[in-house]
Amino acid sequence: MNGALLLLIGIACFAAAYFLYSRFIAASIGVDPGRPTPAHTMGDGIDYVPAHPVVLYGHHFAAIAGAGPIVGPVLAAEFGWVAVALWIVFGCIFIGSMHDMVTLFLSVRHEGRSIGSVIEEVLGRPGKMIFLMFCFSALVLVMAVFTGQVADSFVSNPEVATSSLLGIFEAALFGVCVYRLRWSVKWASLVFVPVLFLLVWLGVVFPCDLVQLFGVTAATARTIWVVVLFVYCFVASTLPVWLLLQPRDYLNSYLLYAMLAIGLTAVLVVHPTIQIDAVAGFAVPKAGGGSKYLFPLLFVTVACGACSGFHALVASGTTSKQLDSERHIRPVGYGCMLLEGVVALLALLAVACGTQADLREGLATLPPVKLFAQGLAGFCAKLGLPEKTSESFMLLAVAAFLMTSVDACTRLARFVWQELWSTSAAPVDAEGAAKAPSPLVRLNRNMYFATTVVVLIGVYLLVFNPSMSRNLWTMFASANQMLASLTLLTASLWLFKKHLRWWIAFLPMCFMILTSGTAVLQLFLDNLGKWTKEGFAAGGVTAIGAAVLFCLAVTLLVLGGLKLRRILATRMLQSIAKRK
Repeated sequence: MNGALLLLIGIACFAAAYFLYSRFIAASIGVDPGRPTPAHTMGDGIDYVPAHPVVLYGHHFAAIAGAGPIVGPVLAAEFGWVAVALWIVFGCIFIGSMHDMVTLFLSVRHEGRSIGSVIEEVLGRPGKMIFLMFCFSALVLVMAVFTGQVADSFVSNPEVATSSLLGIFEAALFGVCVYRLRWSVKWASLVFVPVLFLLVWLGVVFPCDLVQLFGVTAATARTIWVVVLFVYCFVASTLPVWLLLQPRDYLNSYLLYAMLAIGLTAVLVVHPTIQIDAVAGFAVPKAGGGSKYLFPLLFVTVACGACSGFHALVASGTTSKQLDSERHIRPVGYGCMLLEGVVALLALLAVACGTQADLREGLATLPPVKLFAQGLAGFCAKLGLPEKTSESFMLLAVAAFLMTSVDACTRLARFVWQELWSTSAAPVDAEGAAKAPSPLVRLNRNMYFATTVVVLIGVYLLVFNPSMSRNLWTMFASANQMLASLTLLTASLWLFKKHLRWWIAFLPMCFMILTSGTAVLQLFLDNLGKWTKEGFAAGGVTAIGAAVLFCLAVTLLVLGGLKLRRILATRMLQSIAKRK
């Protein structure tokens, strides 16, 4: 199979979906460009800030992408390229992009609040509390997974560390120039985007290699970077969104666009031949013995390349608070996910041009991100570009993906933690009047304390719990897809309640619940077996985590079923009354 042909077919399907299906969704849910958005009605200069659509597109794309559309397809390629490509294309069009667009719309219609607020309207306060607990668990997993991958890339490629750290200060300066000195986005971009690419060169010249600088081991260097990154996460989560989060995501998006442009050009010019198996079978060998099964692992492993629950938290956590007009819901909500699908196809092609044996050997010895960078660098070498420089640039672009997701995720986890404590029942006196919240509640609502809680949990997962750290991707991917299922459940009930086309969310929800629920249950059973045979350290934390996620999800599904039954009963009674 010609890799360029596969890529062109995928892009053509995405383009058709954007111009046809996304318009159908917009009409179905009632997008209204003339309606004021929360960024205007609730503007506070910190979180609620109207953003230029180009800036917001860059922020949203950079925040949702992370390493998911790269790591997932690379790992899933073991099942064969046909299954992975089909799931990326059709999953993106009918589930992932629709999920992101509807979530963004629902958040905008609920004052830019999280999807949990929509759940409160549909399922009541208990449903919201359970969903927020699930969200918090999933966000902490996302943050831990991506932080670990950033730390790994900093250790293996120190030039990436230098460029990424310098990019933080550049982003803050960009924010000051645009929002305080009143530079236009166009002129600020003309100045700062070239500087961004200059930082790539500075990283190569002055690599920040902790192993050489301090004479420590690679493992120690990774731990140091983990701590440094979590300190950065704390700062990024508490600064105003215009000062670091928004400009950093916007500037980093140019690295991602450049990576996409180089990768697309290389594939279309080189015409690489896909050599891995088209279909590797329903079961493939697992490292350490045993087998991995296409269902459900293919669908949760690809993760963000086809659908991601994390995107709902970004859309309803930061993006909805910056949306200038509802006309931007389509390009930001639906379009960003389609572009992520293109990244996923590139990731698949980057590892699909060697044999199946080469792929298995690479996955056993190298991180998926490294395999991706090496694959695209090999295509670039055939264009006459330096292979090592190309690989370094690809890794820097991926690190940019990761850093933007990590800081956005920390902020979102902080939002959810604060919302959890704000949602708890307020105390009342004997006359029923509300009393002041207790010191414990006020403490947990505090922005700095909430961020500290999030960061400390991430440090525990990555530094003090090695067994959980080894299972983080599987845990994250399963929880991520189940979170998407629960978001689609919420959207289905809300659309059904409003007499809108509820089936656009309900049908994908059924499929996602089946796959993600099976994956989480398998994860629990596998680690429960390790726990009983090898002790708690071998799989106890993972087993407990999977059990908690599964129970929370089942509880929400039961609440959703009861709510649907009440809605149907009410409609039936209304119909009978009308007939009489």
